[in-house]
Amino acid sequence: MVKLSVVIPATDGRVTLDRSVGAIRRALAGPEELIVVDRPQRLGPAAARNLGSREAGGDVLVFVDADVEVHEDVFIRIRSAFDGDRHLAALFGSYDDDPGPAGIVSDFRNLLHHHVHHESAGNATTFWAGLGAIRRDVFLELGGFDESRDAARVPHASIEDIELGMRLHSLGGRIVLDPTVQGKHLKKWTLVSMTETDLIRRGVPWLRLILENPEAGSSLNLTWSHRIATAGSIGVLVGLLRRQFWLAGGTLALVIVLDRHFYALLLRRRGARALVAGVPLHILHRLTSAAVVPITFTDLLLEKWRLRGPG
Repeated sequence: MVKLSVVIPATDGRVTLDRSVGAIRRALAGPEELIVVDRPQRLGPAAARNLGSREAGGDVLVFVDADVEVHEDVFIRIRSAFDGDRHLAALFGSYDDDPGPAGIVSDFRNLLHHHVHHESAGNATTFWAGLGAIRRDVFLELGGFDESRDAARVPHASIEDIELGMRLHSLGGRIVLDPTVQGKHLKKWTLVSMTETDLIRRGVPWLRLILENPEAGSSLNLTWSHRIATAGSIGVLVGLLRRQFWLAGGTLALVIVLDRHFYALLLRRRGARALVAGVPLHILHRLTSAAVVPITFTDLLLEKWRLRGPG
């Protein structure tokens, strides 16, 4: 049976850390080792995870964010997956469908993550460190997370886990998204933090990474149905701005049909109020994703101009 080492990056002083640690200690068949990296303060998440991983002695590293409360069967499922498949290099799970903080935006954002991961179950080309596991020897061979993605571009968790998964996949490593490996997300979202994350912390760095690795474009929320829904969201905005209500109504109907399973989840788990608020929030989420494209290409052009110099 594989030995598990849990690594939690907590250098930003998360107030939910005690709940995260408590859930791990209560879990069935818990890890042989629990490493909480809480100093030095303000150390980036990639560097914190790398630091903890170098100290770990388990066969499999299990990364858990300090705002995730794991389900009691998580480690049973992780052990079973790695014991049953010696070719499995990495595995990651999902938030559950009952997020911690109450509030329309938090419910929407956390349930959207749950829905996307359940929709994309199976072999993956990426990785997620919120609740993800990787064989320690594979992780060390890859050189760990890219720490340059911590403070160089964004000072918070960004896409270091996605980039690690892409490197692993390019070398032939098998990665599986198993949405039955679940944890409760304890983060409270606001409209500002959601937009900032979608645009700056994840969106722009993710698109830059995709431009470097085009094969990643079909993973998770970058499938063709999501791209069509994004185009439909743009159509809703254009229709409203031009007072072409036939366009706004038609494209809104298209978006609702494409995302009907997610809206059914919102209705089932949080009721009609969440559903009514969820549709415009989802359109805003899509429009933010669309805004990533011109911002990223403008950023790349400016970088190229600066490298060329005034001459």
